[in-house]
Amino acid sequence: MAKGRKRIVLKPTYRVVNIVANADLQLDLDLYGLARMSHEVDYEPEQFPGAIFKVHEPKAALLLFKNGKIICTGTRTTANVRRAIEQAIELIKKYRASVKQKS
Repeated sequence: MAKGRKRIVLKPTYRVVNIVANADLQLDLDLYGLARMSHEVDYEPEQFPGAIFKVHEPKAALLLFKNGKIICTGTRTTANVRRAIEQAIELIKKYRASVKQKS
């Protein structure tokens, strides 16, 4: 250390404010159908290839893709990531059940 310079000790503090996680359902999704079924799903393929599913509790935004991949963002804990993805799974199950009933 050069003479006359003080040694600086950095002690940062951390806070998790946003977790981004991904999941793979390993099935194809009908994004048009999901968007028609739920007002919480917004799908405009001309602007973005995925559907946006807004979850209110826990607060999160999920990007749903046709190939079954999901990106979850906006949560602060891994438990909330799981809760948000579970809500997407429940929505998908309801949609698939309604399609089977119409067949």
